[in-house]
Amino acid sequence: MPIQPSARKFFSRQGVLAQWHPNYEFRPGQLQMAEAVEAALTDQRHLIVEAGTGTGKTLAYLIPAILSGRRVIISTGTKNLQEQLFFKDIPFLAQHFPNPLRVSYMKGRNNYACRQKMIDAEREPILSGLEEVNDFKIIRDWELQTQTGDRAELHTLPEDSTVWHKLDARRELCSGQKCPQFERCFITKMQQEAAASDLIVVNHHLFFADLSVKQTDFGGVIPDYEAVIFDEAHEIEDVAGQYFGITVSNHQINDLVRDINATARRKDFGSTELDRTLVALGDASERFFAHFPQIEGRAGFADQAGFLEKHREAYDDLLLGLELLGANLQLIKNQPEEVIPLFRRTEDFRARLKYWMEAPEKTTVYWIERRGRGVFLQATPIDVSPMLKEMLFDRIPSIVLTSATLAVGGKFDFLEKRLGLTLNRSLVVEGSFDYQKQALLYVPQDLPDPRTPGFSRAAAEEILALLKLSEGRAFVLFTSYQQMTHVRELVDYRLDYPTLIQGSKPRNVLLEEFRATPNCVLFATSSFWQGVDVQGDQLSCVIIDKLPFAVPSDPVVDARIRALRETGGNPFFDYQIPQAAIALKQGFGRLIRSKTDRGVLALLDHRITKQRYGQVFFDSLPDYGFTMNREDVARFFSHV
Repeated sequence: MPIQPSARKFFSRQGVLAQWHPNYEFRPGQLQMAEAVEAALTDQRHLIVEAGTGTGKTLAYLIPAILSGRRVIISTGTKNLQEQLFFKDIPFLAQHFPNPLRVSYMKGRNNYACRQKMIDAEREPILSGLEEVNDFKIIRDWELQTQTGDRAELHTLPEDSTVWHKLDARRELCSGQKCPQFERCFITKMQQEAAASDLIVVNHHLFFADLSVKQTDFGGVIPDYEAVIFDEAHEIEDVAGQYFGITVSNHQINDLVRDINATARRKDFGSTELDRTLVALGDASERFFAHFPQIEGRAGFADQAGFLEKHREAYDDLLLGLELLGANLQLIKNQPEEVIPLFRRTEDFRARLKYWMEAPEKTTVYWIERRGRGVFLQATPIDVSPMLKEMLFDRIPSIVLTSATLAVGGKFDFLEKRLGLTLNRSLVVEGSFDYQKQALLYVPQDLPDPRTPGFSRAAAEEILALLKLSEGRAFVLFTSYQQMTHVRELVDYRLDYPTLIQGSKPRNVLLEEFRATPNCVLFATSSFWQGVDVQGDQLSCVIIDKLPFAVPSDPVVDARIRALRETGGNPFFDYQIPQAAIALKQGFGRLIRSKTDRGVLALLDHRITKQRYGQVFFDSLPDYGFTMNREDVARFFSHV
């Protein structure tokens, strides 16, 4: 019997990877991680691995997953990382394995075109204006030759195109096997390929959406699996909370009314009675949602009883409108298959609305969010660990959690408690960079406390001085959008370097412009703190305004703080500090991405040096060089 290949055979100094790749560099940490992942999959145990930047963690988990002989799900934090795995890393490995690798790639349904909708759009008036007509032509021409139907292939379609939403394959309008295009459907093809695969690459949002749906009668899209590897695992708590909760919004009602109208025209089941019911439902929805606070943003909501006492009539009208709509849909003669998902959506919305308004639970935080005209009623579990333990960790034999930022002070206690993970193995693999020589952490001591009114102007002056020393080439990262725009206004007109700001263009376009523009400065918030890779001198400075504590007034954060306090815990040390330490590691992790990178990390928040809890942050960060003197920053850049 031939000897089964092992991780050591691949990752040792003279191993398989060294033979495959002329520039392969042996990294002890990569071998250590690969063997730990291999053992976890073989022994059917859970594993947590913090793998510092430069470890080569992607190959360190991919090769053991391929060698395991089991069906393994690889779940990533972003679609970009998902695409890198599937289109770059896996093809590199596939060309060297003797047998073809059975690998597939899955995204959420709204990423794929619906062929039936494409056909219907050719003969129905669903397009509005010349822009939508032009965008439809782009999509139609592409649909004739694409093999996957994945929107990511459509580089010429504007990111904000309103047509895609009318043509995507989301579940709400899908009639499944009854659809005439079922055999040609891109979703059908995706699921068939996944069912025939040993390795399936997904993202966290699809994974937890699927895990949530599997608890219902609908079932999921991801086939059964024996192991999961979560890359960027520090995001799991927040993503899982989104999908284990519920959302009810006026947009959902508007979409339902629009979809029923469009389907009624297409399938010829419209009637005066149905039209009246839809108009009445739209009016009832507008009245009901108008009673919620008009303040933009997120706010807690714990007084459903008081709301119903004041606005019972508006609530009852909305429920009645949904009930009448469901009855109308059921009474349609010679009912087309497309009516079934519409009826299901109507009933589901009614059930979620009743749950949100009438059955609040102590283990859930209820909150509202207003975004422009949109009003979203949200319910999020305060603690997702019991659900993750029951639905995931107790059911799947082997789960690997990895990221460059999981440990706090070298320990995984925070992650284990937040996720409900017990009886697992753990490993910290140090990064392969010489942080003492490559990075200087600078914390100025003469700025005001970040919580005081004078901080923004003082921070702006410090940022100007630093950008002069670095000659631009910087990310300036903020903990709030408002702070970002305010400081940028104070700085921009005094800078001699080109600037970019988050929100002005799509994220990937901003990154490409930053890479291509000498001495550029990018002002950004949380979405640029992670998953961004800019190697070389183009990024030589990362400036962060404050320690990234979660906003305590956020309804979900506030509920978690109160829950910890009620059980005798210390929310600041048990939750807020560990969460902020992981976020700070993510932000600083943008700078040193290779052994030749060199630069300055500046934190404009002296609490890290003046408060006792600051040591937790220092213990969690790599061993950077450190200074509180700007002259040291000048000397550092003069030696570049």
